[in-house]
Order: sequence, then structure tokens, then C-alpha cells
Amino acid sequence: MSIVTLLTDFGTADGYVGEVKGVLASLAPRVQVVDIAHDVEAHDIEGARLALARYWRRFPEGTVHVVVVDPGVGGGRAALAVVSEGRYLVGPDNGVLSPALLHGDARWVSLDVPASAAPTFHGRDVFAPAAAQLALGAPIESLGASLDSPVIRRTPEATRRGDGGVQGEVITVDRFGNAVTNLLALRGGEVELDGLTLQVRRTYADAAPGEPTALVGSSGLVEIAVRDGSAAALLGLRRGSGVVLRAPR
Repeated sequence: MSIVTLLTDFGTADGYVGEVKGVLASLAPRVQVVDIAHDVEAHDIEGARLALARYWRRFPEGTVHVVVVDPGVGGGRAALAVVSEGRYLVGPDNGVLSPALLHGDARWVSLDVPASAAPTFHGRDVFAPAAAQLALGAPIESLGASLDSPVIRRTPEATRRGDGGVQGEVITVDRFGNAVTNLLALRGGEVELDGLTLQVRRTYADAAPGEPTALVGSSGLVEIAVRDGSAAALLGLRRGSGVVLRAPR
């Protein structure tokens, strides 16, 4: 049984997700549909890109990942189907599929958009049918024409400072209020932000309730957290907030 996953900013109150699932059920009734999330912040391409990066290779080869965070729907952006690392991905050409496009074996096509497609709902009328075809074994080349340069977004790289520290930034804030940075800390150290210095600890439980802390999260990146609370709310952190990592003393 093929798997199709869904990641969108549609929410669950308006029936949009149901329409996408209805198309999948009609065209590929034996496909297993897995809801990743539908509460991505509206229009947050970067947040969806980072979410996709966490899970797309955790699924078995042959899985089709549909990602629809598409503020430019119906405009000039292309619609993409990608095959990479044995998985397929379908979504708008706005950078949201970058985690798969960055792999050396990636191939992609610009999907055909039927004249009957609603210009405001390519998730239902373009991406869901393409996902169904891929799940049923259609070769990716049969879905559209080649495209020279898809849009690729990259996580900003941390930089070495003159004082020996590493300058980084918050790249996303998760639902717990943890501020995930672009910093790697392999041997501990400490993080500085707005005059506050935090030791990089092993886990949230190493901090007292309500205490700010830093740790290496499950993605391998340094996170700023508050035990039993929200670092974003307490410390005013958001995407782009600067942080500095220093080596252990």
C-alpha cells in the first residue's frame, strides 16, 4: 500500500483538507493518507520547509509527500513534482520542497495545470491528482515538463566571530515556544542572547521549572527553551533573533 502524506496551512475548520482527501480517495482508493499537520502558520513557507526537513526521509521509499503552503497559488510560480532519495514530493515551486531538491539525485518536473483547475486551489486540483498518479506508479516524467531552476531556500549558516564565538540565529519557534537555532553544539558550551548566558544542557529536565536553558534538540540544532514554559514568550525570541554559541570553558 502506497503512502501519501499531507502538510498544509489549511487548518481543519473549513473542509479544504477534506476536499484534498476526497480527490485522493477517488483516484487512488487504496492509498494510505497520513496527516503530518494542517496548522502550519498561514503562508509560512519557511516554517513548512523546516517541518518537511524533519520527516520526509523518515518514511519508506515510494512515499509521496504533498506540501501545500502556497501564498502565490494561481500566479506565475510553477507547480512541482520531485523525486529524491526514493521519495516523491508534490507542491508549489516556492522553496517549500527545498529539503528534497538539495539532494544530488533529485529530479523534478513542472506539473501540468489543467484548464479546469481552480486558480485558488491547486492543492485539490493539481497536487492531489499528481500525488495519486505517483502513488499508483506513474513515472514522474509523465506528469509534466522539465524545469531548469526550481526555487531553493537554504537555512542561514552560522558564522565565526572575531572573538571566537559562533554567530547564529533563531530559524523557527515550535509549538512549545522553543526557539530552534542554526547552531551546532557537539560538546556543550554556552549560548548568549541579549545579555543572558545559558549553559547548553542535555535535556529540559536539567533546568528548574520556569528556568531558561539551552540544549541540543532532536534535530541536532541548539534550542533555547524554558522548562515548562515558552522561551519565545519569556525571552521575546522569534525567527531571526541573534544568538552566540561559545565553546565550553
